[in-house]
Order: sequence, then C-alpha cells, then structure tokens
Amino acid sequence: MTQAEMTRLIAAAQKAREQAYAPYSQYRVGAAVLTEEGEVYLGCNVENAVYPATCCAERVAIFKAVSEGRRRFRALAVATSNGGSPCGICRQVMREFAPEMVVYIANANGEVRRTTVAELLPDSFGPEDLGFVTGK
Repeated sequence: MTQAEMTRLIAAAQKAREQAYAPYSQYRVGAAVLTEEGEVYLGCNVENAVYPATCCAERVAIFKAVSEGRRRFRALAVATSNGGSPCGICRQVMREFAPEMVVYIANANGEVRRTTVAELLPDSFGPEDLGFVTGK
C-alpha cells in the first residue's frame, strides 16, 4: 500500500466518522475499507437504545462492500477520538474476509498506528476450522 493510498483511506475514515449516529455513548467512529479492486467503502457506527443492536463502523464498511459483491480487502482504516482499537466482533468479521489485511487506527490528532487483522486477532477461528474453504 502506498503512502498516498494510506493517507486517502485514513482521511475517508475520518470523514465517515462525522456521519456516526452515537447519541448514547457520544463515541463516534468512522471506517473505510479498501478492496482489492481499489474501491473504498465507508462506514460509521450506528447505535441503538438496545445496545446489542448497535453496529460498529468497521462492520458497516465491510458489509456495504460485501453487499456490492466485494469479498477481498487490502486495508481498513478506523478513526476515533482516542485511537480506540476495533472490538472483537469487528476483528472476527475482518478475519472472515481478510485475515492478513492491514489495519490503520487513527485518533483525532492524526496519529496513526499500523497493525494487521492477524495481530489483532491471534489464534483466530475461521472457515478452515469448519473444514470449509471459501471462494470469497
């Protein structure tokens, strides 16, 4: 991934953060996922008064891409006020589609940390554990 692509992806995640619906926690999150085809899909967290019904920004971005037929991802950027890391459910969804994907985690001051899905979710469970190989 080039520096320009990374910068563009992080900026897209920060922009998506502005659309977050977070009336309960006030913790606004934006995400942007880059497909193998070079397309970027955005997501923001969408809270619900019934907390389990909430959907994180990372999953929204990935689900939007999947709903458009995309299954292979190169990178994901997530932007929060404090550089918070993706939750466990988001890590598992990222792992489903791109276990080696690069993940950039940015805070409101523009500081960025680079990691991978494999580092975020070591010893993970995937399709191969079910004896299944996906065609993604």
